[in-house]
Amino acid sequence: MDALRLMLIGLLASGMAGTAMAAAQPQPTPQPTPQPHVSVLSADQVIQILDQTVEWYRTLGTQQQTATQPSDLLIFYANQQTAAQVIGLAFDIARANAELLSSEASATPSTPDATSSAQSLDELQKKLQTQRQGVQSEIDANRRQAGTSAKLSELQGELNMLDARKNLLDTMAQFVRESDSKTAGANALKAHIDAIAMSVPSAGAVPVTTTPAPATPAGTTPAAAAVKTATAAPPSVLVAGSVSSSRQGIWDLAGNVLKLSHKLSTISSIDRGTADLERTFDNIRSAPLAQLKALSARSDALATQADDPHGAMLNGVRDQFDTLAWLFKQTSDILIPLSKAGVLLQQYRHNLKSWRDAVRHEYRDALEALVVRLGILLAMLAVVFAGGELWRRLVLRYTSEPRRRYQLLLVRRLTLWTLVVVIVGLTFVTELSSFATFAGLLTAGVAVAMQSVLVSIVGYFFLIGKYGIRVGDRVQIGTVSGEVIDLGLVRMHLMELSSQGPLGATGRVVAFANSIVFQASGGLFKQIPGVNFAWHETTVRLPLAADHTALKEKLMAAVTEVVKEFHEEIVRQTKQIEQTTASSSVGDALPQVQLHFSAAGVDALVRYPVQLQHEAEIDERVSQELMKVIASAAPAHGS
Repeated sequence: MDALRLMLIGLLASGMAGTAMAAAQPQPTPQPTPQPHVSVLSADQVIQILDQTVEWYRTLGTQQQTATQPSDLLIFYANQQTAAQVIGLAFDIARANAELLSSEASATPSTPDATSSAQSLDELQKKLQTQRQGVQSEIDANRRQAGTSAKLSELQGELNMLDARKNLLDTMAQFVRESDSKTAGANALKAHIDAIAMSVPSAGAVPVTTTPAPATPAGTTPAAAAVKTATAAPPSVLVAGSVSSSRQGIWDLAGNVLKLSHKLSTISSIDRGTADLERTFDNIRSAPLAQLKALSARSDALATQADDPHGAMLNGVRDQFDTLAWLFKQTSDILIPLSKAGVLLQQYRHNLKSWRDAVRHEYRDALEALVVRLGILLAMLAVVFAGGELWRRLVLRYTSEPRRRYQLLLVRRLTLWTLVVVIVGLTFVTELSSFATFAGLLTAGVAVAMQSVLVSIVGYFFLIGKYGIRVGDRVQIGTVSGEVIDLGLVRMHLMELSSQGPLGATGRVVAFANSIVFQASGGLFKQIPGVNFAWHETTVRLPLAADHTALKEKLMAAVTEVVKEFHEEIVRQTKQIEQTTASSSVGDALPQVQLHFSAAGVDALVRYPVQLQHEAEIDERVSQELMKVIASAAPAHGS
């Protein structure tokens, strides 16, 4: 590529050797003015700083999600304005440094060949410009003197040729500048900066110069303006945290403590990122400051040289002063935004510190409220369990009857756990009305879904009442007779007893739901507690020709003789029934014989009491005695 440049320049130079302007005296080539080192940061450092600043700027989204209180919104809006200024200053710094890199690339070409090519192109451009001006002046003079058209045509053709050469040189000069590595790097840096500016969230393209924050009206503080802006926030944001801690349940208090802890860690993380960015800007500030000192020293030296009338470099002093002035301005455009950014980041960290202190105070209050509420809950549960233990000891000490003791202990257990559930539920919920609504809906749903179970549970308390049943009782449910072997909260189990002959166990266990007590067709029969006898009846057909009155007395005497052995115990149990039921209609536990007519003759209904554990034996003996009486009356009937 460099060989191509030199070849084209040689052709253009040789083409100009025979022109009329070639006889002019050559101008001395001015000596290049030495340029100071102008770059402050490299392109990689500029991109790294911008990436760090943009990443820090993105934390505004996290702050917006974290700000749930009106006081949080005040700090967030203040930080938002500060962050917008800092990001603008960062791009100002990057663009100013890119200009310095671009000027450095223009002042110092990368290779000696590129330097010679650029200088040769500059010289050719100046010569062509001088030749063009000469030809143009000659054309104008001929026109004023009314010269021949042939001469004018020749001069116009020469002018066109010079224009074509000049266009070619301009194209070559642009190509040389664009192909230089440093110039291309500077242009790429500018394009990269613009691309990063377009990627800044909620900002689009960041302007080259930082715009100041909008002025507030007279008599209005920035905080008041922020409050005005915060009032326009969505109601859902402002409502958060409005519920007093005294009305919050333990669940909400614990959630609030965790949320505040996360908010504290988020603010601390943002503050660490801000501190890192502040240190980065502080480290960068030393380079432009040293550059300004070097430029000031160079300017003082040039001023001393300009005061010397015998100096040899007076012709280039003005150009050097102009260069130094431009470099000083560009370096100042880096140092001033760095200083402003440092001050803004300090204010930003101050806002974060105020926010962190407020959240830390709120966190301590929420944690204290949670601890107090947990302490109250534990104290209430301790009181309930202590009362339950006292209840248990009193029942065990003053209640000797096992059945009564079991009932009281069961009521104690149900009462204890009901209180525990109610206390825990009321402690964890925030709104009592919401809890009542939820409990009502839950109760209705449970009542519908578990209707049979609930009825059986209620029936259990009816079964263990004053005239209820207990394990060991003999009961009859419908057509099933049996002995109670288990009485649960939902159902009972009976050991079935044979209804034929002696009441012995059949070997089968029958289960009944406790809801049987509410069924009209079920029928539950049992003895009164402490009573172990029953009345049995049997009907005997009397002979037609017998003396029915005498026969009735004989039947009565025979049955009385059979049950006389158990009479005292049956009488005692009869009195027990009278005392238990407060009823005088029980009567004496004596056998009874009643006569009544039927279509086939006269029947005698014999009714007698039996002890349950001996009922089969008594029934058999009574049957034998009755048959003897009837048999003794049969011969008299035959005669």
